[in-house]
Amino acid sequence: MKFRQAEWDEPLIRDLSTPGRVGSSVPVDPTIRSRFRDPSSLVPAAMRRESPRLPELSEIQVLRHFNRLSQMNFSVELGMYPLGSCTMKYNPKVSEMIASSDGMKNAHPLQPDETVQGLLSIFYELERGLCEVTGMDRFSLSTAAGAQGELAGVLMIRSFLSDHGGEARDEILVPDSAHGTNPASAAMAGFRVVKVPSDASGQVRASAVKRLCSDKTAGMMFTVPNTLGLFESEVAEVCDSVHDAGGLMYYDGANMNALLGRARPADFGFDVAHLNLHKTFATPHGGGGPGAGPVGATGRLAEYLPVPVVSKGKKGYSLDYGLGHSIGPLKGFVGNSAVLLRAYVYMRLLGATGLKDVSSLAVLAANYLWKSLDPDAFPVSHGAGLRRKHEAVVSVKSELPGAAMTMAKAILDYGMHAPTVYFPLIVHEALMIEPTESEPVEALDEYAAALNEIYGKLKAGTLGEVPRRTSVGKVDDVKASHPLTLKVHW
Repeated sequence: MKFRQAEWDEPLIRDLSTPGRVGSSVPVDPTIRSRFRDPSSLVPAAMRRESPRLPELSEIQVLRHFNRLSQMNFSVELGMYPLGSCTMKYNPKVSEMIASSDGMKNAHPLQPDETVQGLLSIFYELERGLCEVTGMDRFSLSTAAGAQGELAGVLMIRSFLSDHGGEARDEILVPDSAHGTNPASAAMAGFRVVKVPSDASGQVRASAVKRLCSDKTAGMMFTVPNTLGLFESEVAEVCDSVHDAGGLMYYDGANMNALLGRARPADFGFDVAHLNLHKTFATPHGGGGPGAGPVGATGRLAEYLPVPVVSKGKKGYSLDYGLGHSIGPLKGFVGNSAVLLRAYVYMRLLGATGLKDVSSLAVLAANYLWKSLDPDAFPVSHGAGLRRKHEAVVSVKSELPGAAMTMAKAILDYGMHAPTVYFPLIVHEALMIEPTESEPVEALDEYAAALNEIYGKLKAGTLGEVPRRTSVGKVDDVKASHPLTLKVHW
């Protein structure tokens, strides 16, 4: 292994291979071995490889290799993970313990409902809790992560309108500050996307929505608070405007961490909503999954939810595929069960008062960290006089191209994770910072001090190439964004 200052390069495991080295053993006692069938006999002869060409290492080499790889990674257990719009907060260990219990691990999705009544009862109670938090009448838990929840919601809107004479409605309104999955989901569902502009304060105005509404309007996808971290002060009026035009309102629940116990989307006027349980309810979701994005609906749309839903009857709990107007299944069975179980544990641990504290502390932390930043170095471009909710979006004031990316790379050398960069797109050189309610004030102070210090070095021209202390240095962004052609040599 070669070292570069505080960096290191871990070779591929095949590069550690030595011919003939063995890291496993098979029982040699004939009385024991006879009980085991030769695994190769289970594979047809024509399909067997002469040699699998696997790396040849000892057990300790394999152990050390993968432990070194794990130490190169960053997690919320090592430091703050302030990715804006991602809510990467601490996941209580008791949730992990319960989700990895034998009852969870050994359950099979094809088991008869009567043999998994415990799990189904938990999922039923989880649904009731989500209804209470959002004001929706019913939830389907099966959808995986937020993007699939979004797709389910707009498909429900399309199906509902089709059943009620609205086939000609083919437009979905989406704010210019929305998550990118919003227009993508609408387009995948067959709608034409109509962009709604934000005003100078970073908010959507009901007057702008009214101007864009027509007899073609199927609905609107709306994130509250928005991706600038601002509460949409005219959300109720926006919902009324879309309803008056004959459309339906979809709530993107990615930022629900700011509203828990404080406000409910249904009370604003939303007809459909999804929640990212892997964000708001503290299940870790780094690296692309797993996730859970249950979608809920008010009374008139509940029959259109994706199936199955969990129902309670005289004989107990069951996976119910019998919704009259369902858009059908989008994922197998009930969904990502372990994620759902973690979310249920989190909800029960905190209770109603605790969930309310979550939103209070998340808002407090975001505003505290924002106000700890140098306002001349990190100005806000929208809503300067407004308080933030769960996250704050600032610009990096610099004439240098790529200043936000440079800041993000530099903070890695401080042992801290970078914030989200260059989103939302309407903010120049954006840093999107969401500390969540999990972080102590000392961590917020340390993070703000690091950003302020890095900016000083950037302005003075003394920052140099960053990062320098990570296992991988600065990557070629152009090369990284192109497909790789892999050639494997043994």
